[in-house]
Amino acid sequence: MIRCFWLLGLTAARPGRRHVGIVTFVPTWTNFFWPFIVLDPNSPTLPVALQLLQAAHYVDYSIVLAGVVLSTIPLLILFVVAGKQLVAGIMQGAVKG
Repeated sequence: MIRCFWLLGLTAARPGRRHVGIVTFVPTWTNFFWPFIVLDPNSPTLPVALQLLQAAHYVDYSIVLAGVVLSTIPLLILFVVAGKQLVAGIMQGAVKG
């Protein structure tokens, strides 16, 4: 029974699991409010560190935008790697016949 579920059920649900993983990872990666409240300012996450780069009177936009690029690179890599498989899984479920 468990072997059938392992071989059939989890294999058939692979595209769905990938989609749930992507949809869960993106908001977790870009979460700002909870880490801002909980974490120590000496060890911030990337969104909190980007906010800390902005001073009260002067903002060096070149540094802030470089940080934004660095924080979006993992998301872009994730979508490039998983995007083709995600679209293939959606198309596989949508094709009749």
